[in-house]
This record gives sequence, structure tokens and C-alpha cells, in this order.
Amino acid sequence: MVDEINQKDVSELRDRPDIKNKSQVALKVGRLYENSSLTEKCRSLAEGIFRILLHDAAVKVRETLASTLKDSHKLPQDIINNIIKDIDNVAIPFIQHYEDFSDDDLIEILNIANVAKQKAIAKRKNLSSRVSSSIVNKCLPEVIEDLLTNNSANIDNQTFEEIINRYPQNEILKKGIVYRSDLPFEVIEKIINHISYKLKTYLVLNHNLPQDFTTDLINEIKEKITLKISEEYSQDEQMRDFVQHLYKANRLTYSLVTRAICSGDLTFFEYSLSFLSETPVAAVRKTLFNSQADFEIRNLLRKALLPKSVFTTILNALKVINGIRFDCGRTNNHIFSRKVIERILSSTPLNDELSGEDLNYLISQIN
Repeated sequence: MVDEINQKDVSELRDRPDIKNKSQVALKVGRLYENSSLTEKCRSLAEGIFRILLHDAAVKVRETLASTLKDSHKLPQDIINNIIKDIDNVAIPFIQHYEDFSDDDLIEILNIANVAKQKAIAKRKNLSSRVSSSIVNKCLPEVIEDLLTNNSANIDNQTFEEIINRYPQNEILKKGIVYRSDLPFEVIEKIINHISYKLKTYLVLNHNLPQDFTTDLINEIKEKITLKISEEYSQDEQMRDFVQHLYKANRLTYSLVTRAICSGDLTFFEYSLSFLSETPVAAVRKTLFNSQADFEIRNLLRKALLPKSVFTTILNALKVINGIRFDCGRTNNHIFSRKVIERILSSTPLNDELSGEDLNYLISQIN
């Protein structure tokens, strides 16, 4: 086999330099190169053939050679460089699979700023945390997406946090983080307030979370789903029956009621107070929108057994709603809700009272 490199393949390259023959020679010599019994002379000759073929005008020849050499070891640096700098079809399979790259080599390729080649690195097996960090710092979100879906890649907590902070609105990257099989709990704590209830549900079902954390997360998911359902009830009677059902099931929590009013869901809030305080809904409505009735509203909240810590939040939300509800005309519940949330978030005194979780909830409602 080794002699064939000397006697046959070299002469065929000279005598029949067509694309098909050169591709066959590239495949054969590339495979022979890994033969442990190959002499230094033949190895040197094979490398010479590689150098000639890598400058061939036919892309097919270069593709065949690079694809064959991707499984080789200890290739000369000039041959590696020629493949890396070639067009994407030639370079990408080699970049993704050649095992003898160092971290410095991979980071140098990232600096080329070629997205396709960067994506090839992001898909490599067993990437180090150093290379993963470099991808996040140097590359576009579409490359980071490939990194996150590469479960063999090592990604440290600081790199996860960098993704969360740099791309807070990128749902694809957030999903990529949540779907990681090795996601540390420290990262879950960082991302939990930035993701949808669907992704939170995935976390509950697929990650081994502490029991208290899981319980709180499940309750939050239930509340968000509940408020989504309430949006479907446009008639007073429907809302009354829905809230009554929640009340009897002991699901009218103070956090749910507070989130409802902060989302502009006034009818849900009114019926919630009515059932919790055992006050007719007409009386609740009369109290809530009496501009001189601050004391009476507080008494109503106490009667509903809501904690004092949410009083200021609720009072400010009521002021916002009272200020815009006639201007909006309530023709579109979604638009009205968005206006309420935006106004609340721009209110400095209210922001001082809201917890980080509540703020993130409101922001998520806008987004």
C-alpha cells in the first residue's frame, strides 16, 4: 500500500490530472497517511501531495482531501492553515472534527469572524470552557445558539451569566440555556426571572431543583396561567364565576391578586376583593375609585387579608388605572394592560415598593 504512493498515485497525478482522478488520489493518500507503518519518506511525500492538491482549482478535490484529513493527527501547520483559510465547504468539516487543535488554535479561528467557521467550532465535541467563553464574547447570537445546543461543550457559570446579561430579550438563547442537560442551579437562579412560564415548566420537569424552589416556581406558573385565562372572560358574570371557582379552591393568593391589578386586570381584582373581603362587588368598585377613599381602600385590603407589604403597590396601580382607563376606552384589553404596566414601571415611587421578581414579571408581560 505504501509503495503505491510512490509508484502509482504520483504518476497518475502527473499523467491524468482530471478532477475525478485527483479526488481519488486525495482520498487514498489521505487515508494512508494515518497508517502507523508509513515511513518518514512516504509520509513526507504524502504531505507534498497534500500541498499540491490544496492549491488545486477544483473545489471538489480540496473538499475530498480536507474531509479525509479531518480524522488525521499531527498534520504540518502549513497544511492546516491552508485548509482553515479555504472556502467554507472545504474548511468547515475539518474545523469541526480535527482533534489536534489547541484552545489557542480555535480562538484564533474565531477571530477570523467567519460565522460559518465559528459555528463549526461551536459544534465541536468537548469544547473547553475557555473556548466557550470566547465564543460568547466574540460571536453573534446564532453562533452562541449552536454552542448552547452542544451538550458536550463545557460552559462555566460566568459564561452563562454573560449570555443572560447580554441578551435578556433573546428567547432562542434563553431556551438554549434552559434545555442544557447540565444546567447548574446557580444559573437557574440567575435566569428564572427572565423566562416564560413554559420554560419554567420545563425546568421543573427536567431538572433536579430544591423542593422549596420547585414549589414556588409551580405556584408562579399557576398564577401566570390563571391570569392568561382571565383575559378570555369579557363578561362580568363569566369573571365572577371564574374568581369564585379560584376562591373555593383556595387559589386566590395575595400574589395573584397583586399581579392582576398590576397587569390592569381590574375586573379580576374587583371580584377577588369581593370574595376575599365578603363585600358586594358594587361596594368594592365604589370604594376603589373614590379619589378621597385611601383609608377605605386600605381597610378593604385588610378585610381581604392581604399583607400590608402590598398595599402601596396596589394603591399606586389603582391610581394609574384610574388615570388612563377612560382615555383608553378599554377597547382592547391587551393594549390597556400594556399601558398600565408601562405606566407602573415608569412610576418611581412604585418601583421602590416592587420586588425584583414583581418587576421582572411586569416586564415579561410587556415583552
